[in-house]
Amino acid sequence: MAPTLPQFNPARLRSYVFRLPLFTRVTLLFIFLFWLLELQSAWDVLQWGGLVPQEVGFGTSAYFLLLLPGVKLKHYSRKLITCIFTVYRLNTYPLIHINFLDALFGAIAVTPLMERFETEHGTLLTGAMFVGPLSTLPAAAYLLLERGIFRGNAAVQGMSIWVFVLLGVEAMKAYRANPYFSISTYRIPTWTTPLVILVFYTALIPSASFLGHLCSTSTGYIYGLGYLKILAPPEKILRWIEGKLNLLGRLPHYVSVDQKTFGRYGVLPSSVPSSAALGEGSVAMIFLGSTQRLGP
Repeated sequence: MAPTLPQFNPARLRSYVFRLPLFTRVTLLFIFLFWLLELQSAWDVLQWGGLVPQEVGFGTSAYFLLLLPGVKLKHYSRKLITCIFTVYRLNTYPLIHINFLDALFGAIAVTPLMERFETEHGTLLTGAMFVGPLSTLPAAAYLLLERGIFRGNAAVQGMSIWVFVLLGVEAMKAYRANPYFSISTYRIPTWTTPLVILVFYTALIPSASFLGHLCSTSTGYIYGLGYLKILAPPEKILRWIEGKLNLLGRLPHYVSVDQKTFGRYGVLPSSVPSSAALGEGSVAMIFLGSTQRLGP
């Protein structure tokens, strides 16, 4: 019997979309909203939110604050305010896209990776890391290399930044479980998979920034090795915030710190009943396996 190709099942896709955790949904929403904003011509969203090396830090305009009438600031004060009013680009650039296809493919690529990360780490930690270090560290590395070493000014934006961060994280996890995969007689380290994808991605899309994605992949490697855990909020603080604000009860599709470890419905029974409770001739039924979370 000839093998049959897997068929597209709309019901399964619909079920998967409805089960997406909260931060993944918020990310997709912001991608869509920023794309809508790009349709108008009064405000250049790409210029405002993209990671442009010459527009980040000292030496650029401080926008509306410096244009207010009657505002007189010393030279160093103006530079300080300028720096404060441009560092937002370190967080906004992954959400900005050149066109609809760029936004669409970015959303499709990041969804399964972000969903898996949030399921394993919880919504609060995922938001803290991607709004913080997993966005700012690739941006800082890119600015240092592009502006400080290569003296360039190529802008970087798009969800592919987070995609390659997550690919780096997943590659290190796969490397721990299976260090090598074989092609013919060659043994190739598993951690090189994102680099191979990056080479093909850059070849297919020449306008993509190889340096920017390389910085993203490196950040993912570092996080996967555990060196960025010092930047993550302690679980004790996350639990306190969750309990204080009742996030699990108020926010649908929220993944708490405990849910990521013990499953959505708590710890499955794993103890063996006593023989007295079973009675003579009864067979004990036990649950085998781990307490790993099975779904959002």
